[in-house]
Amino acid sequence: MATTSIWRVKGWLGKVVVYVENPDKTTNPKFYTDEDMTEQDGQELSDVIRYAVNSRKTQKTDNEDCAKDYHDMQTVSDELCREYRLSVIENPQYGKAKQYGEWRAEQEQRPTWRGLIRADIDEAIRQSMTERQFFDNLRKKDYEVKIGKDISVRPPGKERFVRLMRNFGEDYSIEQIRRRILSQTRAEKKPSAPTRQVIRIRLFGSLEKTRKITGFRALYFHYCYLLGIFPKNNPKQNKRRLHFLLREDLRKLDDITAETRLLVGHRIDTAEQLFSYQSEAKDKITALTAERKQLYKLQRTAAVKADPEKAAEIKDRISVLSKELAALRREVSLCDGIAERSGVIKEKIKAVRKDEQPERKEKNDHVQFR
Repeated sequence: MATTSIWRVKGWLGKVVVYVENPDKTTNPKFYTDEDMTEQDGQELSDVIRYAVNSRKTQKTDNEDCAKDYHDMQTVSDELCREYRLSVIENPQYGKAKQYGEWRAEQEQRPTWRGLIRADIDEAIRQSMTERQFFDNLRKKDYEVKIGKDISVRPPGKERFVRLMRNFGEDYSIEQIRRRILSQTRAEKKPSAPTRQVIRIRLFGSLEKTRKITGFRALYFHYCYLLGIFPKNNPKQNKRRLHFLLREDLRKLDDITAETRLLVGHRIDTAEQLFSYQSEAKDKITALTAERKQLYKLQRTAAVKADPEKAAEIKDRISVLSKELAALRREVSLCDGIAERSGVIKEKIKAVRKDEQPERKEKNDHVQFR
């Protein structure tokens, strides 16, 4: 199968032609020379190249690529594929290509923010019987919606709008979304609020004597609770719909969990404690690296090579040091992550609380009215 794409050229188009003309760059001459080519054909090709190299002629043409040009390119490509018995995509889906990071996350079944948007769109479609209900459901999910040739949505906490058809393909055009809604015999029910459960606990000791956790540990504990990491097996926590900003961090659970364990394991609550611990870890890395370097030198000496037992002992020690260094480097990296993420977590918690305030006020007013 052959593919076509438009190569965006910034500046002078002639530099692309110069590149193509260079036989050192295009090393297969049979594709650009032909024994049956007449002098007139060669002259016509030279005229085209000469025209393209002339910046005054082509500086304007660079800014005038359009969908029709690309369609013509695709048509020629498909004809060539059929002629040489290559596969052809008969009904191509047009949309924005996925970034490598997003593709990799989908392969590893980790959520991406674009994937979360698409999941919300699909859910809003399933829960709707009319077009108006679909847009209302999106707004209830705190999405800002713009309707034009393409539907644009902005999820809560994000600065930019996302065009549905451009990012997710033809299935998310206004017409296709309308068809999907009308093809449904009934709307999917929204998840009901979890029932309250009474939990009895027994307290050992005194609440007055307990030490209150503050700083980084308190921040991460609270964020892990909001993400649903713990408490585990909590039905209310499992059914609670996460805010978009929180769902976005579900793909980072491994890092957040590791950072929480580091903070708890070493009782780190302040920035001073964090950077002090990181500094100690870096000092250990320096010392262990120096020790391992000496062992590598010792390993290459004639005396050690002649003594298999000593060589095995040094090899084992090097292996132990390498594992210790990997763990310490991981902890240094986690410290950097905590320093950066803690500020982001605070802002996200603040944004979530701000978005939830009107909802809480509405519920309270409803209770008072009843």
